[in-house]
Amino acid sequence: MPALHSSCPVMPELPEVEVVRRGVEAAATGRRVREVICRVPALRWPIPRDLDHLLRGRVLLAARRRGKYLLMHFEPGVLIIHLGMSGTFTWMTHDAPLRRHDHLDLVFDAGVLRLNDPRRFGAALWHPTSDSPVEEHALLRGLGVEPFSPSFDGALLHRSTRGRRGSVKALLLSGLAVVGVGNIYASESLFRAGIRPGTAAGRLSRPRCEQLAQAIRSILTEAIAAGGSSLKDFVASDGSSGHFQLQCRVYGRAGQPCIECGTPIRRRVQQQRATYWCPHCQR
Repeated sequence: MPALHSSCPVMPELPEVEVVRRGVEAAATGRRVREVICRVPALRWPIPRDLDHLLRGRVLLAARRRGKYLLMHFEPGVLIIHLGMSGTFTWMTHDAPLRRHDHLDLVFDAGVLRLNDPRRFGAALWHPTSDSPVEEHALLRGLGVEPFSPSFDGALLHRSTRGRRGSVKALLLSGLAVVGVGNIYASESLFRAGIRPGTAAGRLSRPRCEQLAQAIRSILTEAIAAGGSSLKDFVASDGSSGHFQLQCRVYGRAGQPCIECGTPIRRRVQQQRATYWCPHCQR
C-alpha cells in the first residue's frame, strides 16, 4: 500500500460525518455482515482485496468517529471510511438499484451500507486490531484534539497559536489545533467569535481564544442537530439532506447584508478556499 498521509479533502466536514456515524450506528450496530462487494480496486488508496474475507460473518460492534473519519469496529479490526469530497455512505434495502459510482457495499442481514464516491477521493481502509490501536493509524495519529473533548478549550487553542504568523482560519483548517473545523464551520465560528479570518493566529489573546473555542463547539453542535450541510453532494446515511446551510450567517452570503449590522458580507480566497466575513462585526 502507498504511504498514507492526512491531507484528505475537507468536505464533508465533521458534522456531516457525525450525522453519518449516528445513522450507521442506529442501522447496523449489532448486525452481521453477509458479504462485502467491491466494484473498484481503489478509491484514494487501494481497497483491501481480502475485505470480504475479513468481514464476512462479522458483527459490527461500534461506529465511532475521529475527525472526519468514520471508524467501524469489528472483532478483528477497524474499517476506516473517509467520504472525500463527494462521498455518501447510505443505508439501503437489499433490492435498491445500483447507481453510477456505487463502489462498495457492506451487505448486512437487514440492509446494505453503500459507499458512493463520484470523485474517488474517499477511502476504505482496514486496520487490524492486532497491529495497534486504531488511533495509531497513519491517518489518525497526527490529528489534533476533538472539538467536543474536555481538553479542548481556550487555553489549548491559545497555546497552539503562539508564534504562528499564519491566519487563524488557516490554523483551524490545518487540524493541528482542533480537528473537524472545515471551511464552512471555520467561517461561521470566526463570525460568531467576532474574529476576522485573516488575523494572524499568534495575535489572538487568551480571551479571544476562549470565545473562539466556545463558538466552534456551538457551531458544530448546531450543525449536527441540523443534519449537517448539503452544499454539494452530501446526504446522511438515510438519504436525507442536511440544512445547516440555511442557518449560515456569512458562508455563501457574499454581498448580502450582515444579519447583525447590515454591512455587506465580503468574500476572499484563502489557501484555495472561499472565506466569508463581516468587516464590521469581525475585527
